[in-house]
Amino acid sequence: MDKLTEKYFTKNLLFWHLNTNARKMPWKGEKDPYKIWLSEIILQQTRVEQGLEYYNAFVQHFPTINDLANAEEKKVFKLWEGLGYYNRCRNLIATAKEIVTTYKSKFPTRHEDILKLKGVGPYTAAAIASFAYNLPYAVVDGNVTRVLTRFFNIDLPIDSTKGKKLLATLAQQLLDGKNAANYNQAIMDFGATICKPKQPLCSSCPLQKKCQAFELALVDKLPIKEKSVAKKTRWFYYFIIEYKEGVYIKERTDKDIWQNLHEFMLIQMPKKSSYQQIKNTKQFKSLLSDIPYLLDSVSNEYSQILSHQLIKGKFCILQVSKKVKIENFKWVPKKLLHQISFPKFINTYLQDKKYL
Repeated sequence: MDKLTEKYFTKNLLFWHLNTNARKMPWKGEKDPYKIWLSEIILQQTRVEQGLEYYNAFVQHFPTINDLANAEEKKVFKLWEGLGYYNRCRNLIATAKEIVTTYKSKFPTRHEDILKLKGVGPYTAAAIASFAYNLPYAVVDGNVTRVLTRFFNIDLPIDSTKGKKLLATLAQQLLDGKNAANYNQAIMDFGATICKPKQPLCSSCPLQKKCQAFELALVDKLPIKEKSVAKKTRWFYYFIIEYKEGVYIKERTDKDIWQNLHEFMLIQMPKKSSYQQIKNTKQFKSLLSDIPYLLDSVSNEYSQILSHQLIKGKFCILQVSKKVKIENFKWVPKKLLHQISFPKFINTYLQDKKYL
């Protein structure tokens, strides 16, 4: 990669950004490292369109790092509800508390300190360091990777060790060290609006003249990935034990999906199963053998797609005539369910049943 081509790339990208880039987002141009960090954590594994609503809600409820650090965790999780990847929320809470205690409520200003924060990786650290403090650290996200692989015709798999190392090195070489914030914003916006994954705007691209993928008709072939993770299907059957105007719920505490969210009594099956098949399992008998109940209804099948999993299953309502004691479960009135954080899989059912 010759220096002239690299200079052409950086110069024209910045010119496009300063004169043509019209992409608007509430955190664009933001210098408050707390808000930048918040936006970046929310946007991890999340589309911008979906993240906007959550970002605005978090800024409204927790305008400062102190507000977030001192908030009740259940309120933070409730606000995060539906965004998925709940480990991000746990890291958000832990990092807010760490900044308040370790850095006396002042967001760290050194890149190496930012990188040590829980839930902050190289991309997020570079974003905060450059946008808040204009420090010379290049961001490398999906948009940046796509732009670089196409323009420079990089055929190494982007998820390989060699591919990641090459892209990180190249991104840093191309960075305008004196205008790190503008450059990083430019290349990310360029990937999102011009060099898009599908139907990129090659005909109006200001970098077209020297784009190798365009010249060689490889635009739709790049970037290349070597790994393809197959989704596994898990079958979740929830048993909603109703007593009067309330139901029994518990918090998920295992290090699995939906940790810290709430759920009903769950029996996980290896494959699609009927109520009768589940009723005959040892798990069902051990959970419900001492509880007299009547089966009220069995729902239609529900599903939720996660990054590497597909969750499918049904909800069965069991009526009990008196309050029962179930280990780790608590009885809550249905009218309060809207205050409790549930995974989307359960929320969809609750909304269909008009519980929420």
